[in-house]
Amino acid sequence: MGDPATRGLGTGDPDEFRRAGHALVDAVADHLATLPARPVWQPLPDDLRAELLSLPLPSGPTDLGLLAVTMASDVLPYAMGNGHPAFFGWVNPPPSLAGVLASLAAAAMNPSVVSGDHADVHLERSAVRWLAELVGYPHAPGAGLLTSGASAATIVCLAGARGRAAGDVRGSGLAGSPPLLCYVPSEAHSCVPRAIELLGLGSASIRPVPLAGGRLDSEQLRAAIAADRTAGGIPAVLVGSAGTVNTGAIDPLEDLADVAADEGLWFHVDGAYGAFGVLDPAIAARYRGMERADSLTLDPHKWLGVPVDAGCALVRRADDLREAFSTVPPYLRQDAGADVGTFAEYGLEQTRPFRALKTWATIAARGRDGIVDQVARANALARELAALIEREPSLELAAAPETSIVAFRARPPGCTPDELEAVNRALPEAVQARGRAFVTGTVYEGRETVRACILHPGTTEADLATLVAEVLAAAAGLAAPRP
Repeated sequence: MGDPATRGLGTGDPDEFRRAGHALVDAVADHLATLPARPVWQPLPDDLRAELLSLPLPSGPTDLGLLAVTMASDVLPYAMGNGHPAFFGWVNPPPSLAGVLASLAAAAMNPSVVSGDHADVHLERSAVRWLAELVGYPHAPGAGLLTSGASAATIVCLAGARGRAAGDVRGSGLAGSPPLLCYVPSEAHSCVPRAIELLGLGSASIRPVPLAGGRLDSEQLRAAIAADRTAGGIPAVLVGSAGTVNTGAIDPLEDLADVAADEGLWFHVDGAYGAFGVLDPAIAARYRGMERADSLTLDPHKWLGVPVDAGCALVRRADDLREAFSTVPPYLRQDAGADVGTFAEYGLEQTRPFRALKTWATIAARGRDGIVDQVARANALARELAALIEREPSLELAAAPETSIVAFRARPPGCTPDELEAVNRALPEAVQARGRAFVTGTVYEGRETVRACILHPGTTEADLATLVAEVLAAAAGLAAPRP
């Protein structure tokens, strides 16, 4: 019949879980410890890919031990590659070990983090406050929450902006009202225009921000805002980036904040990747103005290494979000009269996972000083990589690095401009296939560009040298004449 306590659990045998769990933790630890000696990335064998794609739905229970063996043998070895110190792709760090452990505990609790007097709710309040403190953003209780990532956080923040500019948009909608206009730099992350479209403002509402060489033409921007008002539009949002995705460049946030304040616009800063760069004393001054934003998005699952998913939306005024999302009449709100409502009143999720535990654990395991050291070291390595690139005649920088992203191009001798474009377009996948380093590509200033993002705490100068050597070898192969 089994032990009554086991039967009462109803989800499996705790002893079986303990055995399988110990085996899987050992496999995960071995996987992480041996990563540097293995290829950064390797494709799945054809037979395993076919097997994973055609797995039959089991008709009966599968032993937890067997599931653990399958995870260790068929899943862990074929990861994205971001756990390796020579992984420089996109903006993907390795997971923090503290965050991995916390993910297990959070899954064991399995709450929906909305309201109530339980640990997950209170821990999220503190985790959000910690994030705001790290980047120097003012924080009031309730003025922020964790999300799936910066894409969702941007929707949350710009919903607050829409409500402030349009008034009763939830009741009356946007139909028939003057267009709400959004001023967005060309290098802004794609999640910004996507949020603008999803919120019903339309891509036609997006106006360019005159930025050249990292400097804002304030007079030109103010003139454009005035012209839009004269034409009957409502200038509503001004966006800046605390680290663009292509090159890690920091927009002139102080100047943007001045224009937003003078013109009565909601100032939104995308700090998903780069806002934590403010912790580096060498570049902290570049972030002046970020603390004046009406809203700020962060991605703890980027630079901090919190296991995915963990984004964060921060706002200056909590009620902007509550007015945008709360579907509970004021007289029925939980804890009527309380200053802070439930998490569901400030964002678009009603069912919310326990993201705070891994966020809290990741930050606590390093402490502020450890995070500062990690950020400053990553930026210093980026400058070292830039120096290596500049010493190579067959490579060129696309832009001087400001944070930990280095954008560059290959220029093998004898190539025409069109051939150079083709080489740089194919270069990232050619490097990936070699297995010793991993980079990704983009288009910057209209040209195919390779970009290396340094986030791994274990990356060394030797890994940078490997990257440069692999890029040179792959580029030479792509540029070689075909028989």
